[in-house]
Amino acid sequence: MKVDFSKMGLVLEGGGMRGVFTCGVLDFMMDNNIEFPYAVGVSAGACNGLSYMSHQRGRAKYSNIDMLEKYNYISFKYLFHQRSILDQKLLYELFPEEILPYDYDAYMKNPNRFEMVTTNCVTGRACYLEEKHDKERLLRIAKASSSLPYVCPIVYVDGRPMLDGGIIDSIPVLRAIEQGYEKNVVVLTRNRGYRKTERDIKVPHFIYTRYPRLRVLLSNRCRVYNEQLEMIERMEDEGKIIAIRPEKKVVVNRIEKDIKKLTELYEEGYFCAEKVLKPLMQD
Repeated sequence: MKVDFSKMGLVLEGGGMRGVFTCGVLDFMMDNNIEFPYAVGVSAGACNGLSYMSHQRGRAKYSNIDMLEKYNYISFKYLFHQRSILDQKLLYELFPEEILPYDYDAYMKNPNRFEMVTTNCVTGRACYLEEKHDKERLLRIAKASSSLPYVCPIVYVDGRPMLDGGIIDSIPVLRAIEQGYEKNVVVLTRNRGYRKTERDIKVPHFIYTRYPRLRVLLSNRCRVYNEQLEMIERMEDEGKIIAIRPEKKVVVNRIEKDIKKLTELYEEGYFCAEKVLKPLMQD
């Protein structure tokens, strides 16, 4: 049965380098002119979603795979100079402006909404931010959404200290529902049945001293994420969402640098999107 995507929302999970799966999904969508009036992305999902919203097919793949092989932008060496495990100058300045310029004009003219999730370090609440006029603010939101705790610096957006949106809302399907989209396509970066097995540990007071509510969030991160996964699987079984996720157990980690693994996961994303969405595109 043909599905009307123009009445649905799109939800993009994060997951660091596991986001190459999402790159494959989004490239399939662009190849088939599938658009949504509303999308919300977290962390890597936010960054990859930006290229989808500007209709730059293949750009996210180039960023995550080709550029990683060429520039090796994930390394602890950057902690000494940029206080980040990522080369943020390359990712948020040279890449969008010089290496493979971001089409801000196409993004700004896209009538569809795109929100990115950040975590407010002071309040401990999720912020769902969008920007269609100021390119510097747009990049700052994307940077904040994907700034991992402990290994990336806090980013200030509108004067407020922000970190990775995945700390509090890794799969923001409830946000999409709040925005009026009862049916959503949800792109996940873990196979069905996955649960975090590590135990939550209380974050000591000398870490993020100024942000006690952030410490509480970080101390409950595994439990909250597993609860979200259970909710997503329940909603999928009830037919409330269309989930696109890896079929195989994901062997790519958050800071993966193995190009072969990343390419295979990208290809799986394209394949899974085709498998799930193609039947929904036909009368």
